[in-house]
Amino acid sequence: MANLSGIVKQLKKERDLVEKQLSGLNAALSAFAGVYAGSKPTLKRRKLSAKARAKIAAAQRARWAKVRAKKKAA
Repeated sequence: MANLSGIVKQLKKERDLVEKQLSGLNAALSAFAGVYAGSKPTLKRRKLSAKARAKIAAAQRARWAKVRAKKKAA
């Protein structure tokens, strides 16, 4: 019976060691999950004022007008 109690003691030691290792792995996994929560990082979009959008649209229309004028002239 003395041998059996030694085996039980050794198994409990091994269990405690494995529990420590698992808790370390769980901590590492939760740290990585926090860093890599999403596949894409969430970027904040910059907002343009209506005036800025109108200016950009006007510039684009002017560029297209140039292209059309070249096609007509050619």
